[in-house]
Amino acid sequence: MADRKDESREILDRVARDSETLGTSSLGRAGRRMADHFGGRDALGEAEGGGTDPIELWGRRIGRALSVVGVIVLTYWLAVQLRLL
Repeated sequence: MADRKDESREILDRVARDSETLGTSSLGRAGRRMADHFGGRDALGEAEGGGTDPIELWGRRIGRALSVVGVIVLTYWLAVQLRLL
């Protein structure tokens, strides 16, 4: 019985995935997931008792924004060193 249930669930998941519309496409989901990551929304409710420390939330946002800036600067520096720019 459990095997049939698992098989049915897999089939339904496959049908849902294959019949995606533009708004729920893989690219759209990835974009929302990235926006949630850089907005710090993935940190909500991780603290004890389900609350979120606002300082920790803003620290994550600032750190993630600085990491993007760092990647851009390092990419530019690499391109200059390789004489691509």
